[in-house]
Amino acid sequence: MSDADIRFRGDFRFQTTAEGTLLNSATNVEALRRLWMDRQWIHGEDIGPGDPGDFEYGAWHVACHLVGAAGVRRASDGRILWLEISHTGANDEYFASLTWKSAQRTLTLPLDSAEGRELLADSELLGFVEGNSTGRTSARGVFDPPTVFNLWRRQDFDQPVASEADGGKVWEHWCTLRDIRETSRLGTSVLTSYISLVAALGDRFPTVVARGRRDYGHPRQLCAMILAGFVSEQAATWETEPVVIPAAAEAELCSADPGRALGACDTIDWSDPPHYYMFKRRIDRWSKPDAVYRDLEEFRKSLEK
Repeated sequence: MSDADIRFRGDFRFQTTAEGTLLNSATNVEALRRLWMDRQWIHGEDIGPGDPGDFEYGAWHVACHLVGAAGVRRASDGRILWLEISHTGANDEYFASLTWKSAQRTLTLPLDSAEGRELLADSELLGFVEGNSTGRTSARGVFDPPTVFNLWRRQDFDQPVASEADGGKVWEHWCTLRDIRETSRLGTSVLTSYISLVAALGDRFPTVVARGRRDYGHPRQLCAMILAGFVSEQAATWETEPVVIPAAAEAELCSADPGRALGACDTIDWSDPPHYYMFKRRIDRWSKPDAVYRDLEEFRKSLEK
């Protein structure tokens, strides 16, 4: 894509295509970093609950839910593709991944690899899946010292699949996102991965996940992401209702294993896409479009004061 084809959206000038798709670019990674560290639009209780120091260098509360979620596409040959942020133990970093079945094997590869881009070409968006906030984390066998993430440690949230205790990928990334400065190698890997994921799944992906809560400051944080240009107002007011994740798929998704998550897709109805699937435990906190419109009007008025 030439520079002439790039469009700039919102106050933070996020780069998009002419069709409004977020570009997978370093410029957008830096714009997202600045946005989630912004304390003029989002401040005080609107940042969300946390311990003292959690937001000194950390992202807004909604961020851990956004990066913990996943998306599903169907390749041109009919195979299901599972897209998420995965962890690599070799260097303890995160990357946007694509998981698929090939010759009876399940493979996970970088989304931005040549093979990943080939599989995405001409694929169909099927929908999005809420990140697990119970169960396993994607980072296995890590040992975070208490000094890294303001006393939060990823290993404390790697829970058994059936556990109801706080855990899973959402809490894992609550930890990783406590430091998203440029000096944080791990935090930067999460931001970079997320931009790649949104570029492949579209604006509706972050907005439906943000709409999954009416508390923790998420409504105003969504409004800020709209005005900043990270997502469009059209995407944020998509007329849809979340669907409960089938019971047969819950354990597989709470395993935080991309291969098992791909297998869970076989138990999920993808007809008449796209859909947003949520865990039953919080589906009653969904923001309907009229609520988003009201939130946005109030947010704009608050910025004029």
